[in-house]
Amino acid sequence: MNARAGLAALLAGAFCIASSAIWVRLSELGPTATAFWRVALALPVLWAWATWTSAAQHRDAGRRFGWPLAAAGACFAGDLALWHGSIVLTSVANATLLANFAPIFVTLAVWMLFGQRPSARFVIALAVALAGTLILIGASLDRGTPDAGTQRLLGDALGIGTALFYAAYQLILNRVRSSVSTASVMAWSSLVTALLLLPVVWLMGESLWPQSLRGWLVLAGLALVSHVAGQSLIAFAIAHLSPLLASVGLLLQPVVAAAFAWLVLSEGVGVQQVIGGAIVLLGIGLARRAEVAPRPAAGPP
Repeated sequence: MNARAGLAALLAGAFCIASSAIWVRLSELGPTATAFWRVALALPVLWAWATWTSAAQHRDAGRRFGWPLAAAGACFAGDLALWHGSIVLTSVANATLLANFAPIFVTLAVWMLFGQRPSARFVIALAVALAGTLILIGASLDRGTPDAGTQRLLGDALGIGTALFYAAYQLILNRVRSSVSTASVMAWSSLVTALLLLPVVWLMGESLWPQSLRGWLVLAGLALVSHVAGQSLIAFAIAHLSPLLASVGLLLQPVVAAAFAWLVLSEGVGVQQVIGGAIVLLGIGLARRAEVAPRPAAGPP
């Protein structure tokens, strides 16, 4: 039952997060300022939720797991800063697809940090995903002027960087979610994320204040739909699913994001993008299904 609930939460969370790129594109602010308000506006809701659930447990989580939760918040700050920049510079489809490289980085991290060697099937899956990535990058360079192609290429690179941060975020959450509630995870990590993003907004020279009610409503939608609903559902799912299985369900996100971009932003997807995106999703899906072989023990325990 817990696994089914976790999978349902994962899919619903992926659907909510898929709308993130639309909110970012509609925002009146720069990508980093938009990322700041995404978590800052969500904080009162998350803090009230954590306190209402159990104020004592929420405080205890901050004391006992302060460093892991801070690390998760730092990783999420990097994730948001890079991804929002990617959304502005390249297509929504590319930004979302490349950010979902996280499952592959999760497996590579498990190999390097925990001594679990990936199987040959994973290596094949990695090659497939990389081939799809090259096709996506080629599609970026082939569209528009050379300057526009260079801009899209930078956006694609930021998308891959996003995946690195999100993989670290998933791994850290998986280590603490058995002991910390979803509400506390979201509240504490989001507080750190907001505190780290605020000085970055200043360094980037971005305006911090929307100029209209519409601008505030867009930020509120991003905060409540993508962050409170989407990230909380995924944080809940991670507590009931393995990090590998959790990454598989998130493959729905780029497909839904591309559909949203087509419906709301009239952003078309070229044949080369469709082919590259399908190959990337195939590679990531194969990677998630690949067994992870344990490294032979160095000696008796």
